[in-house]
Amino acid sequence: MTKILISIVGPTAIGKTALSIKLAQHFRTEIISADSRQFFKEMSIGTAVPSKEELQTAKHHFIQHISIKDNYSVGDFERDAVSKIAEIHKNNDISIMVGGSGLYVKAVTMGLDNFPNVDENIRLKLNQELKVNGLQHLQEQLKTLDLKTYKTIAIDNPQRVVRALEICIGTGKPYSSFLTSPEKNRNFKIISIGLDAERSIIYNRIEKRVDIMVKDGLIEEAKELFKYKDLNALNTVGYKELFKYFEGECTLDLAISEIKKNTRRFAKRQLTWFRKDKSIKWFDYTYDINRIISYLEEQL
Repeated sequence: MTKILISIVGPTAIGKTALSIKLAQHFRTEIISADSRQFFKEMSIGTAVPSKEELQTAKHHFIQHISIKDNYSVGDFERDAVSKIAEIHKNNDISIMVGGSGLYVKAVTMGLDNFPNVDENIRLKLNQELKVNGLQHLQEQLKTLDLKTYKTIAIDNPQRVVRALEICIGTGKPYSSFLTSPEKNRNFKIISIGLDAERSIIYNRIEKRVDIMVKDGLIEEAKELFKYKDLNALNTVGYKELFKYFEGECTLDLAISEIKKNTRRFAKRQLTWFRKDKSIKWFDYTYDINRIISYLEEQL
């Protein structure tokens, strides 16, 4: 039997974790997390890390396995995840990957694109502009130089914006023009499925999840991490908004409202990214698990 990787994607708060666990139990296999926000051991509530009970029902990998102080690139994840999948496939014909971080999913399923080397001083200059003029200044530059990338990357992630801009400036070509590398050959077959819902439903689920996070201690978690606020890992939705509250820049109600708004924007970008992949079979979030299993078994 051919070795299989089942890849589960979709917007945040849609129910991917629950589905991945059900499928892992059915196929008696293990789960690779491709959610880059869940890699960090110091971050739990704000990244919706699976509960202890969920982690015990199926074996997970790449959940809180590094520190916010560690440098861990998408290239590192590609190497580690492909190696772990090979390890799982020694004893199981099927493995499962789940996550909403599009670039990390693509790194495993297709491989990373090859970008030319550019002058390191460009990145230094852009990071200085980021400190002096703020992220919006760089976002506007990217919008002008590469509208396609501006619409599809995690535009609120400073590292991603700087990376895209340094390629644009260093090569004189759009970052998106380099996203054409041939797929890497993997020694496993990939079956991609996605969970979706009407936008109003997704947004409602996001708002409810944020309210639960606040109730479960998100503000206290963010306070513990406030001293590390300049680390790239913490330039993420759910924390950066609360850091502004701690610094007296806004009220708590406004910070929570901003978390919801920015998470909705994040979900919209996720769907834009994943809908480009025509190999994904989409299911409604109220899925019948037997229907999904039947589909997967037909593809095996």
